[in-house]
Amino acid sequence: MPSLPSNPHTTLCSLHLGALAMSDQSALDVLASHGVTCLLSSHGQVPLSSLENRSVCILFSANWCRPCRTFVPQLARLYETVNAAGEHPLEILFVSSDHDEKAFDEHFRCMPWLAVPFDASLHGRLNKHYRVHRIPSLVPLTSEEMPGHDELIGMIEDYGAEAFPFTKKRLEELKLLDASRREGGNLERLLAGEGRDCLLLSDGGAGRLPVPHLVGKTVGLYFGASWSPPCSDFTQQLKEAYAELKAAARDQCFEVIFVSTDGNKEEFEAGTSSMPWPFIPYEDKSRKDLCRIFGIRRIPALIIVGRDGRTASREGREMVSEYGAMGFPFTAERRREIEEALREEGEKLGRREVKDARHEHALKPGMAKAYVCDSCKREGRFWALSCEDCNYDLHPTCLN
Repeated sequence: MPSLPSNPHTTLCSLHLGALAMSDQSALDVLASHGVTCLLSSHGQVPLSSLENRSVCILFSANWCRPCRTFVPQLARLYETVNAAGEHPLEILFVSSDHDEKAFDEHFRCMPWLAVPFDASLHGRLNKHYRVHRIPSLVPLTSEEMPGHDELIGMIEDYGAEAFPFTKKRLEELKLLDASRREGGNLERLLAGEGRDCLLLSDGGAGRLPVPHLVGKTVGLYFGASWSPPCSDFTQQLKEAYAELKAAARDQCFEVIFVSTDGNKEEFEAGTSSMPWPFIPYEDKSRKDLCRIFGIRRIPALIIVGRDGRTASREGREMVSEYGAMGFPFTAERRREIEEALREEGEKLGRREVKDARHEHALKPGMAKAYVCDSCKREGRFWALSCEDCNYDLHPTCLN
């Protein structure tokens, strides 16, 4: 969020909630005390009294600020949704940090709420009064306990209209709802969207997988994006494990659901067109909800949801990368089982060198992430008998 700069080309970016400096003064009193006699709407001037009996927030923003231009449309959707409901009318006052009236007009044109008329000196005084040092800042004029610092901006970005009335109590309620979806054991509630009870399949758009068909299965929620090279690499690893499990009829107890974090539909379609598993539709807000519910900060990520519908592991990516299909169901318990089995196998092999009748040099036991056995020509992982002098590897079971 940019700090308020001496010129409009400052590039510092982060988000911040302006500190609330209200005492017992109403919004009307504060504005009037700073010389505001009227407000602006898209239709012209309106009296200060139009703020009466409404929840009021002041938005400090500027047209030159990229985070502001990103945040304003999100706030506009919230504003229209809350006021369409009609239960608790919300009003927002735009206070510009622009340097000229032309920029003010251009920015205000995108807003459905009211604005304080452009006056750089007045805006400076209001910035000081509400202790605004960074933009965008949204200052609710209320006596209720509010989320601190940048939490409110993040709360609106995460929850949209559900964030209203912007109180700390509401934020805690929303976090509890997220926890309930994450750990409540109800897969349909977790994966179904508003008006949607199916997932899409990459067969030209006609295929659907009803969410209820997943109940009782282990589900891997794969968070990724087509533009990410690490995701491309992991997708291939996951495809191999998925195909192996399917061939072994384990697909009856396991499914992958792709949750795209792509920023546009072209990227989304490019990423999902060749995937063998179902995915959340691009237009569905559940994509964003699931990222928030599971705290996804980096991709690729594979969250494992157990057969009981509760989170079983956050280390699905690591398990698939290290153990492939053998890691199923990709939990910490399964990791311990594999590591114990590998330890026992290593103890049986010992540390001594061995001879194979088909090779002139001695072979030594060791771990290998992947290799091709020179005897059976099949791929191998983990323990191998390898030659230190040349590229010769055997499965321990292929020793002659």
